Amino acid sequence: MKEAAETFLSELEEALGNHPEKQQIMEDYRMHVDDLLQEREHDNRQVYDELVQRMGTPEELARAWRQETVTPNKMQWLFVSLNIGIFTGGIVLTFSYNFFQWEWAEFLWTLLTNIPFIIMVGYILFWGLLGYEIGKEFGGSGRKLLRRTFILSIVPNLLFMYLILFRVIPYSWFDPLLSFPFIMTCIIFTGFLYPVCLAGFRWGRKISV
Repeated sequence: MKEAAETFLSELEEALGNHPEKQQIMEDYRMHVDDLLQEREHDNRQVYDELVQRMGTPEELARAWRQETVTPNKMQWLFVSLNIGIFTGGIVLTFSYNFFQWEWAEFLWTLLTNIPFIIMVGYILFWGLLGYEIGKEFGGSGRKLLRRTFILSIVPNLLFMYLILFRVIPYSWFDPLLSFPFIMTCIIFTGFLYPVCLAGFRWGRKISV
């Protein structure tokens, strides 16, 4: 049974040629092959056929990796830009509400201040999606990319938090949203962001093949 699995992996390794992420790709596929072998008993030929049925032939897999168009830099800056966009939107809304008192700004502000925890849960899901997409696109080789993207994306959060804590940004701008319990909740939620990213990454990595 293991002979067929090793044949599949050997053919994949050969088909990948000199792919720059060859080692990590092979580790990911070896993990999935091991999962298949542990699921149930197969005879030697069935193992190879089921691997092909589930994942494709080694040649097809290698061709898909060679044609990969999503680069780490594109993925990294996509999520960094999305996070900056969220913060920019929040800044525009805050200034519009406090300085211009436009009706649309007042409506949005009232709506959002009534559902703060729903917003926080949605934001946590955003970070889970970040990890999931990186894991799905790059497998185990995306772990460093995940850390870099997380660090770059979290900077606006931390900067904003410090500005609030040291009252550079007046508390009055965020009435009635800001309170000590809410600030502490935000700090706690921030501490959970990387574990959420990592969980999403592991999930994405698991289904990447």
